[in-house]
Amino acid sequence: MRPRQFDLIAFDWDGTLFDSTAIIVRCIQDAVVDVGGARPTQQAAAYVIGMALGSALAHAAPDVPPDKYPELGARYRHHYTRHQDDLSLFEGVLPLLQDLRGRHHWLAVATGKSRRGLDEALRAVELQGVFDGSRTADETAGKPHPRMLHELMREFGVEPERTLMIGDTTHDLQMAVNAGCASVGVSYGAHEPEGFEVLGPRHIAHSVRELHDWLLQNA
Repeated sequence: MRPRQFDLIAFDWDGTLFDSTAIIVRCIQDAVVDVGGARPTQQAAAYVIGMALGSALAHAAPDVPPDKYPELGARYRHHYTRHQDDLSLFEGVLPLLQDLRGRHHWLAVATGKSRRGLDEALRAVELQGVFDGSRTADETAGKPHPRMLHELMREFGVEPERTLMIGDTTHDLQMAVNAGCASVGVSYGAHEPEGFEVLGPRHIAHSVRELHDWLLQNA
């Protein structure tokens, strides 16, 4: 057997494990329109996925005044809740996680979601107990700040060179750079992979199956 290179593997959630990108984009667009802002383009709405909700909505709606941000956040949550049952894991994610657990990697989630939102998602897809740890933007700091990864590494006593971050946005890969960790990008989520190369990922996977194969060979 090949020696294990990474002890801790941290996954982004939306667009990496969870097939939610298209719905999040529509919810951002609808929320901005609800409070009187100009409808963001699909590209602009997709760019902010992975950031903390407040920062994401402010970035996607530059013409909405700050005093409307609480209403903007409430409208986003309203639209997202309506579609929450439409969301699902990407095909192949469960076998991927099971194989990594079988090799005794620590598995974690590092997400721009809120703690409440992540816990609801984990219950919805029956993933409770699969992950050894998790951090959310509202309890640490939003991406690309490295605090999520720093806290996870301290929790498990893992050095940066033994930690791998996997995500679908430049925010995820920049967070890994800021934390001194390796990264892998996935091209099937929110961001186009052309922006990944400058951030030095070990690999860019174009499907869950390709990600699965790469991790079994290289992680």
